[in-house]
Amino acid sequence: MFPGAPEPFIDLSTGINPHSYPVPQLAADVFARLPEPAALDRLAAAAAAAYGAPSRAHVVPAPGTQILLPPVAALVPPGRAAVLGPTYGEFARAAALAGHQVSEVADIDALGDADLAVVVNPNNPDGRVSDRDALLRLADALRRRGGLLVVDEAFMDVGPAGTSLGGDLGRRAIVVLRSFGKFFGLAGLRLGFALTEPQLAARLAATLGPWAVAGPAIAIGQAALADVAWAGAMRARLAGDMRRLGAMLAGARLEAAGGTSLFRLVRTPAAGALFQHLGRAGILARRFDEQPAWLRIGLPGSEPAWERLRVALAAFPS
Repeated sequence: MFPGAPEPFIDLSTGINPHSYPVPQLAADVFARLPEPAALDRLAAAAAAAYGAPSRAHVVPAPGTQILLPPVAALVPPGRAAVLGPTYGEFARAAALAGHQVSEVADIDALGDADLAVVVNPNNPDGRVSDRDALLRLADALRRRGGLLVVDEAFMDVGPAGTSLGGDLGRRAIVVLRSFGKFFGLAGLRLGFALTEPQLAARLAATLGPWAVAGPAIAIGQAALADVAWAGAMRARLAGDMRRLGAMLAGARLEAAGGTSLFRLVRTPAAGALFQHLGRAGILARRFDEQPAWLRIGLPGSEPAWERLRVALAAFPS
């Protein structure tokens, strides 16, 4: 698309932390042997502690949350699935694969009569945060009808405190999805988790089968999830980076319509022109065919990248 752009390209199209967790030195047998069940148990325990789940039995480690979407959608018989949108499109596809008739709704109250209700919280790409009490009421109503609430908390590591449902699984019909790679900046590791009550967790684990998560991912995930000091310092760093990005966008007279500490959603009638302008500068942003006035911009990971973005935004005739 941009053959004359300067290289290397700066990829701001994702919501992945550009300051990745420092990968520890791994023993050779982590690569040479199949993962031991005890190692997976330790990873699940670390995830339970990090995400507030009641116990290791409530946690299903997986090779990324993407692979969990179809089996999670299949936890309830085929019926009506409703997705609070606009949001990540793979939920609708996974629900359809599980046999559901899928619709997108614009209000949380419209999820109540679904068999499978899906909420991304904080939402991608606008950062919308759904009220925790409203989600719990919805989960209780779904449980009484044999339904299920799926809450994707992929960006909850940088979400508002006290918003996660990870500690509210109990007898409620809830599956919480947590992404490891976004906050820890290690998307290529392919690691994620489903948090739910133990019976549903056992069904999901059986669907994935043995050795679903690679040994290196288990070792790195356990170390990173237990590193509370790194997580706290990183949240502060990302908040500062986002203030810097916000100031750049404001200086270019671009409206920030939402986001998280990992990305900003820009809303402008010139979104298509801005995408092309940034691309010619070797900067990739995320555009949305269904929302042509939107553009999502992530965080640069180095001073040269920040400078290239600053120059490009300053030159955009907004």
